[in-house]
Amino acid sequence: MLMTLAAPYYPIIYVRGYAMTQSEIDDTSADPFCGFNLGSTVFRATADYDRARKFVFESPMVRLATDFNYRDVFENGHDIVDDDWPDNRFLDPRSVIIFRYYEQASKLLGSGKTPSIEKFAQDLDKLVLRVRDLVCGNPDSPGDPDRFRCHLVAHSMGGLVVRAFLQNVKLGSAAARRCVDKVFTYATPHNGIDVAGVNVPKWLTLNDISNFDRARMADYLDLKTQFKKTGRVDWLPQDGAAAFPASRVFCMIGTNRSDYEVAAGAARTFVGHGSDGLVRIENASLAGFDKEGVESPCARAYTYRSHSGYFGIVNSEEAYQNLVRFLFGDTRADIWLDVDGVTLPKAIADKAGVSALYQFEMLASVRGKAWTLSRRVAEEDSVACRTHQQLTTPQQPGDRTVYLSTVFLDKRWRSPAITDDSVAYRVVLNARTPDYEIERKLWLDQHYEGATLFRSALLIELFPPKSADEQWAVYYAWEDSKNPTDARSKVAADDLLFKDGQLTISFPFDSGGAPGIKGRLRFLVSTWNG
Repeated sequence: MLMTLAAPYYPIIYVRGYAMTQSEIDDTSADPFCGFNLGSTVFRATADYDRARKFVFESPMVRLATDFNYRDVFENGHDIVDDDWPDNRFLDPRSVIIFRYYEQASKLLGSGKTPSIEKFAQDLDKLVLRVRDLVCGNPDSPGDPDRFRCHLVAHSMGGLVVRAFLQNVKLGSAAARRCVDKVFTYATPHNGIDVAGVNVPKWLTLNDISNFDRARMADYLDLKTQFKKTGRVDWLPQDGAAAFPASRVFCMIGTNRSDYEVAAGAARTFVGHGSDGLVRIENASLAGFDKEGVESPCARAYTYRSHSGYFGIVNSEEAYQNLVRFLFGDTRADIWLDVDGVTLPKAIADKAGVSALYQFEMLASVRGKAWTLSRRVAEEDSVACRTHQQLTTPQQPGDRTVYLSTVFLDKRWRSPAITDDSVAYRVVLNARTPDYEIERKLWLDQHYEGATLFRSALLIELFPPKSADEQWAVYYAWEDSKNPTDARSKVAADDLLFKDGQLTISFPFDSGGAPGIKGRLRFLVSTWNG
């Protein structure tokens, strides 16, 4: 007897990343789980450690089984797409399905010729419908196909396969797209791959590297118009037949290039700083856009992990925790920084031609855990930046507004010592002092490298409403030596702005003095999977 299909514990379809050589294609075809069964016993929390710290992460496959009772779908040596799959074998909703799209390209199980990414997208469409039929088709506990949903989880190029299926109506059917509840991508080159500062060319067809050329991507992602306007392809349309909600997409971004060992380290050398060793940080996220041109960033988090390997992003606790909170959590918080103003050092306050680049670091962690959900640090090239001109004489609506990250929480996963109904987390904000320039000449008077304009941590404890009649309760504190762990101040009810199911809370800060900065950390909070 199958378990009932119940939100949010839908089937999960894993889509692996790019395999360059024939041997890599054969290796992934010979692996039942295409790498998603790989764990890790080493952990690197910061770039300063000389050696790894032991931290056992069993693998995404094992953890989904032990934490949430998911299981694989292989039966007597067969996969659900095989002709030998038994007619009377249906699927449990809590199933993990591996999209084994490289089989047809392997010399072990296929022709040895790699199909196009368009073909992979069409095959994903068929797999989604196949999973739907096998979950809903059990005569003992039939499900409603119109209510069937699944989650798509993809690494690297797998995320592009998912997007081609979702965004291009020629490659995916409306019936299959309707089945997708959420999309999570690890280290996907949503805006292509750049090598030595140049996007890989469309004509470079060797080993299908042209799949990461933006002009080629615009074709299979059906983004030619948007690409012509912006020169980018990291867009998710919010209108039209292939619209998929940007709010249902999460981008997990790696920031550690040093541990990416492919090609004896040559890949990370040519891709350069500000990457996971293969994908540049600025190319690893998505944003929605509507017919009015309004942009909406998809949820994203950053972690000091490489594209793959021992310290890879897929086999990491940090990415797994973001994954399961996004899929199954009960609270969502989008974190924004609003800058109200900055002041220059007194010695140059009246000078003309002053320029500077402000860097905003952020770390978000949950109570009682030894890892961060999101980590944006200058030394790892993952900070958010604004220029002095943007913050003092803004030209665009978003010049003074900075999206930092999104965290998903769930009170069911708290420490057993926590007995109340709250979820809590800590957000570190560091506005780093810029290198001031006057007429493009560096001003070093009174400059201290690495100094900050403002640095503190905000402790937040949220009590979600238990019913439609209740209100949110929010407690907070800016961390100091007298109060390292207790969010003791209650946000007044009048300061809780509630609209369209979303709670807005702003926490002001002001460094004072000159140079200085003042603004607000703003949180958009809502129930998730409710």
